[in-house]
Amino acid sequence: MEPFSTDREDSDKRLKTLSDALSEHRDLCSSEGVLDTFPQSLLTPYYTDYVGLIVCVRGEFGFSVNKKPFVAHEGETAFISESSQLSIDYVSDDVRYMLLFYKVEPIRDILGNTVVTMRLYSMIDPSHCSVWTTGDEADIACYISLLTGHHRIQEDTFASNEHKLLLIALTYRLCSLFSNRLVQNSNAYGRKFETLVNLVELISKYYTRHRSVVFYADKLCLSPKYLSSMVKSVCGYTVQELVFRAIVRRAIFLMKNTNNTIQEISDSLSFPNPSAFGTFFKKQTGLSPKHYRNAEQ
Repeated sequence: MEPFSTDREDSDKRLKTLSDALSEHRDLCSSEGVLDTFPQSLLTPYYTDYVGLIVCVRGEFGFSVNKKPFVAHEGETAFISESSQLSIDYVSDDVRYMLLFYKVEPIRDILGNTVVTMRLYSMIDPSHCSVWTTGDEADIACYISLLTGHHRIQEDTFASNEHKLLLIALTYRLCSLFSNRLVQNSNAYGRKFETLVNLVELISKYYTRHRSVVFYADKLCLSPKYLSSMVKSVCGYTVQELVFRAIVRRAIFLMKNTNNTIQEISDSLSFPNPSAFGTFFKKQTGLSPKHYRNAEQ
């Protein structure tokens, strides 16, 4: 593990950079090294639409994700899924940590289905968070140190591409970690887990056009009844809920990152009309598409 910095001025500068990035919801927020103080924005509930990594280098810290408490001890990494509410509840006097939050969407077009394992992990973990010693903490710390100051390199094509490649490499590493962990925790469900991964890949490919259990069961050569009960027993969600989550995430991405009209978003997701899309979206999120977009703005 990289030794923590003793340069107070440098630490304060990096803490401010991290705080600004979180406040502005930039695509990437990095501690750019080891820090001993958490940004003020994380001390109260903070909605994160990032993949989040917090490596506990020394001491410990307690935190909540979606109001569920967790503790990270020295040598452990906290993984926080997208669309979660995070707050740091307490820290030890000797705490040292490294943090990286990043959005997958800017690199999803390059990654394609290679992120399916990470998406699966975020979907089947009801807590949206996990803390464990991966054995790769030193490598993760190196990635965090390298992924710095993206807002300063956007005008430099070479640096920007290097930055994107680093994010892709890190995502591959996380996919490997998540996959190995899920397989290890699923010894008695090996075949079921494999089916679930195949299902998520199919959902990723067809969710904008097909939402019925029958369609996916047919693709997997299983009965709808068996697929439904198996998926529910393994991940706690129904097949339709997994499809709906994919639709909502895509809708949110389009509303936040494009100027597409609600009509255009509705059409791209194969709803019969904007009214049907609005009813679906409000049922899933509590807000109409228009109100959600206005709230984001």
